[in-house]
Amino acid sequence: MANAVNYVWNYCNETSLYAIRYNNDWLSGFDLQKLTKGAGKELGINSTTIQEVCSEYALRRKKARKRKLRWRGRKSLGWIPFKSTGISFKDGMVHYAGHELKLFQPERLPAKGGYGSGEFCEDSRGRWYLCISVEYEVKAPEVYASVGIDLGLRSTATLSNGQKVSNGRYYRMMERKLVKAQQGKKKRQAKGIHAKIKNKRMDDLHKASTRIVQENKVIVVGNLSAKKLAKTKMAKSIYDAATTMFRTMLKYKASARGRWYVEVDEANTTRTCSGCRAIPASAPKGVKGLSIREWVCCECGAIHDRDINAALNILRIECDTLASEVR
Repeated sequence: MANAVNYVWNYCNETSLYAIRYNNDWLSGFDLQKLTKGAGKELGINSTTIQEVCSEYALRRKKARKRKLRWRGRKSLGWIPFKSTGISFKDGMVHYAGHELKLFQPERLPAKGGYGSGEFCEDSRGRWYLCISVEYEVKAPEVYASVGIDLGLRSTATLSNGQKVSNGRYYRMMERKLVKAQQGKKKRQAKGIHAKIKNKRMDDLHKASTRIVQENKVIVVGNLSAKKLAKTKMAKSIYDAATTMFRTMLKYKASARGRWYVEVDEANTTRTCSGCRAIPASAPKGVKGLSIREWVCCECGAIHDRDINAALNILRIECDTLASEVR
């Protein structure tokens, strides 16, 4: 069935490119659905799956602003999308396109109805998952605290209240094992190590982001550019810290719980004194100043932790913006 989905995707890719090249016609998802109508029976997949593939292809092509996307083949991870009408649940089994698929955890199935579209997806280790969207109510306590967050590499995040989200550096910890597995051409072992690194990192980020959103009403984050840092010698460290993923988690969890999530420009937040708001000559500067973790303001004499000071300034920027809007 995953091969059939790849076949539909590649057909959309080829047909769309032909229409653009010879007729200057950019086919929409609806156009592609009409061209693939009735193919589900021949391919052995549900008709809603073909509709979802066509819609997804048109959406991704529009976002990429390209005439053609990558072909899907053997190296592509399995992906079978569907609509809620193309799947059903009974006695702990999933019924799809005439197949009965047994779930590892049937108790986590949604109640009758109440679920939307979804997909069967394969991970790098060949394990298949059923992913569906369900409606649920998030209960969050009423709080009024505000927090500024400075993203970094030594610590994934530093909060203005002094707390820090530690960077587990799981890739660095398991880098030697990964190198041995790759040099020995043990693909299965290498995939397992990559999955373990990812799972540990995601577990830490989910726990930290949930705690921050639960405890604060206003969450202000500095707009650290991970793409720019990824082009430097710090590429491995920035990927290991996963600051972009952490920021994404904070954003959607804050939205679900009715919190206020804001991103601000973090320029000079490290060098500015959070006490007197001056940029003293004693403040760390440039690449050489990255090793300085604590510094003393020569203007007011305040002693600053580099990251906490930046987080306080990030929170102050948003407070000043709100104050000016009220005036």
